[in-house]
Amino acid sequence: MLLGLSLLYVGAVLILNGLWLTGRIEDREIVIINLVVTLILFLVAVHTALFADTIIGVRAAALTLLFATTYLWVAYNRLRNCDGRGLGWFSLFVSITVLPVAALGFIEADSVMSVWMAFSWAAWAALWFVYFLLLSLAKPIQKLAAYFTLFCGIFTAWLPAMVLLFDIAN
Repeated sequence: MLLGLSLLYVGAVLILNGLWLTGRIEDREIVIINLVVTLILFLVAVHTALFADTIIGVRAAALTLLFATTYLWVAYNRLRNCDGRGLGWFSLFVSITVLPVAALGFIEADSVMSVWMAFSWAAWAALWFVYFLLLSLAKPIQKLAAYFTLFCGIFTAWLPAMVLLFDIAN
């Protein structure tokens, strides 16, 4: 139920962060969406953890907090004018952490939406790895990062959110 809500805002923040990386949004202005999405995802994660009665619920909360932490860190870096190396190393940690989520998603997929979500986890793992390369290793891939962020925002978050929120899959 909360997946559609979370994905809608992840889509918004990824699309806007992608636009920011292309220079279409100022550093100061990108802070607000990152903070709003951090708050929403933090509340979703707390709710999910408090009402979890299986390890699956706890895992969902933990994975949601990886997103929330990422967006909080983006906002902090813009507010404090940090170079992002720490966020890059965190992104490597997250990229490695979510690879098994993608693999498990493919193994357990039993619907079009579950396959879509498995592909989404794989794309997010790749996206976090791109941020590691960009921020920690200073690879000159900002344009690639921008367009891949936009792609992920649309196809791994916003569109599946719309399918879930409007119950199109059923």
